[in-house]
Amino acid sequence: MPLPAVSRLFRHALRTQVVPFARVSAKPAQNNISAGEQAIALTVMFVTILGPSGWILAHLEDYKKKE
Repeated sequence: MPLPAVSRLFRHALRTQVVPFARVSAKPAQNNISAGEQAIALTVMFVTILGPSGWILAHLEDYKKKE
């Protein structure tokens, strides 16, 4: 491909960038969540994500053994 054709492709790609539209609401939340509920939700999320990986790292030597 000649150089002018490639530069035209890049110019076209850079010129037609699509900007995502964000749906932002200025209204307050419909349901207020207490600090206790937030703490419980964060704890559940951390245990769900970090629990299995922690288990694997804690038992890594067991997985390395060949029996």
